[in-house]
Amino acid sequence: MSLRGAERFARLRLARTDRIGPVAFSQLLLRYGSAVSALDALPGLVRKSGAASSPPPEEAVQRELDRGDQIGARLLVLGDDDYPEMLAALDPPPPILWTRGRVELLNRPSVAIVGARIASAGGQRIARGLAQQLGQSGHVVVSGMARGIDAAAHEGALPTGTVAVLGGGVDDIYPPEHADLYARLIGQACVVSESPIGARAQARDFPRRNRIISGLSRGVVVVEAEIRSGSLITARLAAEQGRDVFAVPGSPLDPRARGPNELLRQGAILCEGIEDIDRAFNTLRTLREPPSEPLRYEDDIDDAFLDRVAALLSPTPTPRDEIARALNAPMAQVASALLELSLTGRAELLPGGLASS
Repeated sequence: MSLRGAERFARLRLARTDRIGPVAFSQLLLRYGSAVSALDALPGLVRKSGAASSPPPEEAVQRELDRGDQIGARLLVLGDDDYPEMLAALDPPPPILWTRGRVELLNRPSVAIVGARIASAGGQRIARGLAQQLGQSGHVVVSGMARGIDAAAHEGALPTGTVAVLGGGVDDIYPPEHADLYARLIGQACVVSESPIGARAQARDFPRRNRIISGLSRGVVVVEAEIRSGSLITARLAAEQGRDVFAVPGSPLDPRARGPNELLRQGAILCEGIEDIDRAFNTLRTLREPPSEPLRYEDDIDDAFLDRVAALLSPTPTPRDEIARALNAPMAQVASALLELSLTGRAELLPGGLASS
């Protein structure tokens, strides 16, 4: 599919609308067939609440596009021919990606290497060597340009191909001491971000960043990580996405080994070298579930039904089919109500058909 300019512009504008995350974005496209139509329908969807989801002005969206042009960045929109196939298969995919460098790397077979920011010299050596071997065997290495393991992985794979996924904008060099690494990445490799040009990374951006790291990759290798760390979040996301999770074992005396060792207890694949990765990839398995029936929607959802659906929500994520069963209502009616509630801030749509208050 090749998107026309007006639809690409509308998809960026819809993605930048308050309260519209990847789940709502995908459902609006499914319901209305295009972002242009979804934007036209948005005022009617939020008519029941003063807390409306207002799209940014067209001028603001054009300014973001202009800033991208100024730094030589390229925008990939869900539906573009060269949007990464692995990300397109996610439920839901990121609506848009800003890129700098070699965009073609995003559609090559990839493996992620992640780990501790305060990494041991031995851990960095393992990450660098593994990245080098993966590159020589035809894989792109994906990581997050953080200190420690991430930086070592990028260094090892720079000659063969690596992708850095950032939490801030694609022009946000963080940490600042990685300015030289960043310059080499945009010159020889690829940098990617879902955030607007010019945005500085906030804590809330890193789970989205981690989801892209795992989503681009066939498997994720964790080299060193504490129990509570972003690397273990990336590993969990990878497992949810149907990717292989690998863990490099470490000494029980080193706190940085606790994360990988815990992953091994949970069933991660032991990784002592590239042979373990090759063996796992050569095992017959499928990454994707069979396609489910497309979600359907109903128009004309009244206020009383919206209130009944909202009353069943809690901070604990609830499957939408449970809500439909509790109300003895058609799934299409519940899906429409949840989408409207999310646009007015009364519900949050989550991957996997879940919703919370």
